[in-house]
Amino acid sequence: MSRTLYVLAATLLLFALLSATISFVPSSINSGLPANASLWRTGSLFLLLASLAAALIGVLSHLFEQVDRRSEEARRKSRSEKH
Repeated sequence: MSRTLYVLAATLLLFALLSATISFVPSSINSGLPANASLWRTGSLFLLLASLAAALIGVLSHLFEQVDRRSEEARRKSRSEKH
């Protein structure tokens, strides 16, 4: 599950960088797109925050999966030593 969250975080980061880049392009070049640069910067900020949140959730889920796996291995090892 953590890999999918990493992919989601990377995708959101890519879109954040794209919208930040669009905010610096003059409005004459991007005809058909909203010309309000603050709108693009705000959207970029929200995408960046969502990307960071997805990465944090991915790291925490990977950490808890590793803890569960190691505790299960320790439990099995202690059972095998008792018998």
